[in-house]
Amino acid sequence: MIGSRGGSRSVRVVRYRDGRGKRERDSLAVEEPMEMRLAWSGPNGRRVEPLAVTMRTPGHDFELTAGFLHGEGVIRSADDVTELTYCTGPEEQEYNVVEARLAPGVRFDPESVRRNFYATSSCGVCGKASLDAVEAQGCAVLPMGTTLSHEKVIELPDRLREEQGVFARTGGLHAAGLFGADGGTRVVLEDVGRHNAVDKVIGHSLLQRQLPLGDAALVVSGRASFEVVQKAVAAGIPILIAVGAPSSLAVDLAVRFRQTLVGFARDGGFNVYSVPERIE
Repeated sequence: MIGSRGGSRSVRVVRYRDGRGKRERDSLAVEEPMEMRLAWSGPNGRRVEPLAVTMRTPGHDFELTAGFLHGEGVIRSADDVTELTYCTGPEEQEYNVVEARLAPGVRFDPESVRRNFYATSSCGVCGKASLDAVEAQGCAVLPMGTTLSHEKVIELPDRLREEQGVFARTGGLHAAGLFGADGGTRVVLEDVGRHNAVDKVIGHSLLQRQLPLGDAALVVSGRASFEVVQKAVAAGIPILIAVGAPSSLAVDLAVRFRQTLVGFARDGGFNVYSVPERIE
């Protein structure tokens, strides 16, 4: 892993305050492209194909890749991947290309995945088709059982913020965190991309063989988009708490799969958009 590279970089700036400029140093969130490749054995031998490129903050790249592949329905468990590795090449690309090697027998249609990835990144798919695609991917209605107290819902966004070390230095990163129903912290990870932060957290849990996450709550530092809800539903997470607003399609998806979706969780209050029964 490359967490030691850090998620921030120091630069020189001229900081103006009260009309006067002063040369100082400032910290920026690092943003670099990462290409994800898939390798598998087919009828014609071993194949390697690029799947996607994402702009991310370096660190926890294997978790990011595993989470992305799980969200896209390529893999279901850690057993579906035999190895995650960096691809060798030019020095500037040494840690920016990750290859996921699928286990023998994993069924995979690269054209289908590429179409799905394009569709979720574009504006050409209607809301109903998007909801149907999640169901076709194998996601099921989330069972009841896990609950969270009103006090914990208020407390967890602050707990997430306390764990955002790079954000504290840069002010430029999103975060996603998994918490137990008792409020215990399981994992918090950061990234410039909101979806990437979620992929990192879910990928971490997948590689630790902890999916499905039926006894956990996911907390995100930004808004709750359709993609964030979809990734959480695929991971079996019954409660999603967002500091920001949910989108209309995110609410539709949460309702369809019986996920408790909380938005505007800040300043001592929150809104529950679906399945309020899980909030005590």
